[in-house]
Amino acid sequence: MDPKAVTDARTKMKASLDHLATEYRGLRSGRATPALVENIKVDYYGSATPIGQLAQIQVPEPRQLAIKPYDAGALKEIEKAIQASNIGINPQNDGKIIRLTVPMLSEEQRKKLVGRLKEMAEQAKIALRNTRRDANKHLDEAKDLTDDQVAKAKEGVQNLLKQSEGDVEKTLATKTKEIMES
Repeated sequence: MDPKAVTDARTKMKASLDHLATEYRGLRSGRATPALVENIKVDYYGSATPIGQLAQIQVPEPRQLAIKPYDAGALKEIEKAIQASNIGINPQNDGKIIRLTVPMLSEEQRKKLVGRLKEMAEQAKIALRNTRRDANKHLDEAKDLTDDQVAKAKEGVQNLLKQSEGDVEKTLATKTKEIMES
């Protein structure tokens, strides 16, 4: 049975990995993907609502997105939100659908994007290490565990960290390859 600190560490490390994957999905890689715009917030009747909840997002062509709002009245607001989001794509509104054409990335843009990916991966690793530190601190303070149980639990947390850092590296390598090839 894992001590609570180890279970909490596992949960937090998984959350850090999920957050990194979500961040990576939202980066523009020269290919159209709904993740590029689905989390952009739109002022919809006074509340900030993600585009993914207001519209159907389709990929009719490899480098194009089509956004069709469920409520036609939200079209202008969605267009404004996309323009304000700084994703570097100008929306074309035909009155029913907003079309986004994702431009190809230059070699320089790709290299900058890979640098950004590495920064994000390093932030994820820092979060993972902080989780390990917190778990180890809780284990040290645990009154109901023997020294051997604490040592074994710390070893388990360290193995979780190594595995999670490996997952970060795999995710980084996959996304880097995708960006450099697109």
